[in-house]
Amino acid sequence: MAGGRDVDDATAIAASHQDAEQFSLLYDRYAGQLYRYAYRRVGPALAEDVVADTFVAAFRRRSAYDLARTDARPWLCGILTREIASRRRAEEAHWRALGRAADSDIVESFADQIVASVTARSTRRPLAEALRRLSPGDRDVLLLVAWGDLSYEEIAETLQIKIGTVRSRLHRARRKLRAALGDSDPTDITEVNR
Repeated sequence: MAGGRDVDDATAIAASHQDAEQFSLLYDRYAGQLYRYAYRRVGPALAEDVVADTFVAAFRRRSAYDLARTDARPWLCGILTREIASRRRAEEAHWRALGRAADSDIVESFADQIVASVTARSTRRPLAEALRRLSPGDRDVLLLVAWGDLSYEEIAETLQIKIGTVRSRLHRARRKLRAALGDSDPTDITEVNR
C-alpha cells in the first residue's frame, strides 16, 4: 500500500493489521500536533513520554478502532487526554510552576519585549492558577478547544461525552477564567463550524 496523504486514517489502521508499518502514517500525521498539545498541558519533561504512550496504546487498541471514522485525530486525542489524566499531579505541578515562572520567550524587538513582558506578567500567573483550579473535565474541554483546535463534535468523540456536556463544560470553564482574569478570556476564539 502506498503511504501518504492520499490514504485516510481508517485505511492506514486497517492496513496495519497486515503490515504494522502502516500505522506509522498516523504517527507522521499527528505526533507533532499531539506533542504541542501535551507540551502545553504537562510541560517538556513529560510531553514526549505522554505522546509515545499514546501511540503505543493506540497501536494496541487499533483492532477496536471504528473504521467508519476516516479521521483518527479525535480518537488519538482521547487516548492522549487519558494518558495526561493518568499524570494529573504532574500537570497540576506544571500549572503551578508556570504561574511562578518569568516570561522567557524570545521576542524580536525591544518594544515587543516590553509589551510581551508586561502582558505575560499580568496574565500568566492568574491564567495558570485559574486553569489549575478548573475541574479536570472542564480543563480538558477548554484546552482541547483552545490548544487542540478540535470542534465540539470531535471533543465529544474524544472524551466520549455528549455534545451538550462539551458546551456546558466549556461555558463553565470560560466563565471561571473570565472571573479569574477580570472579564478577559484568552480562550475566546472565533468559533466557526464548532
